[in-house]
Amino acid sequence: MKKKMTITSIKKAKADKPLVMITAYDALFAKLFENSADMILVGDSLNMSFAGKNDTLSASLEQMIYHTNAVCAGAKNSFVVCDMPFGTYVNKDDALRNAIKVFQETPADCVKIEGGLDKADIVKHLTSNGIAVCGHIGLLPQAFRSEGGYKVKGKTEDEKRSLIADAKAIEEAGAFCMVIEGVKADVAAEVAKSVEVPVIGIGAGVDVDGQVLVFSDMLGLFEEFTPKFVKKYLDGALLVKDAVANYADEVVKREFPKEEHTY
Repeated sequence: MKKKMTITSIKKAKADKPLVMITAYDALFAKLFENSADMILVGDSLNMSFAGKNDTLSASLEQMIYHTNAVCAGAKNSFVVCDMPFGTYVNKDDALRNAIKVFQETPADCVKIEGGLDKADIVKHLTSNGIAVCGHIGLLPQAFRSEGGYKVKGKTEDEKRSLIADAKAIEEAGAFCMVIEGVKADVAAEVAKSVEVPVIGIGAGVDVDGQVLVFSDMLGLFEEFTPKFVKKYLDGALLVKDAVANYADEVVKREFPKEEHTY
């Protein structure tokens, strides 16, 4: 049986091996991913790939709790990260109240919040009150409207300095690891070297401490668009469509069910 990772083993991985993180939103896929993934992220990306919305912003805390419980039920030996959705950590009191709700109502191992230096006081408040926190810096999906879209970070010297300051602030506030998204590869590498906790990349090059992808992207199930940083390891949508078309064809032709499928 796979040994579940802990905050201690995740921290130690920085000097040992790259961490593997993948998203999941239900028990079925979480169980399939469990043996390969060190960490499973119940991302608010479910609002797009699972709920069909245009962005993550309308994901609710109740949604995240529901899906986190499902993932934990399917992957009992995985370290599970619950995304704190937009609007649930605008101040320290709200953040702690909502994070406590996640911890009380799910077996999640930690919560993830977006933001760097500007959110360090909130991260500190959570970690000081028994809430384990995974940070998220760089491109912040929950801030895409205020930033005028999804923009790659680390293109200037000022942005590089800002990202390093963000990482150090989150580490100092008590985050045991962090995601870095949509950042120039050379800058992401410098950010990872600037802190002692693992920095897990998505669209941030190979020279960080691990990688995370949205499962529906990497399995080719989400057809609307494919980000540049995604590698499709399976043409899932085509395989599923072909299988369902084959089933439908056999039903219409009365070729299914056959005798071996009949009581």
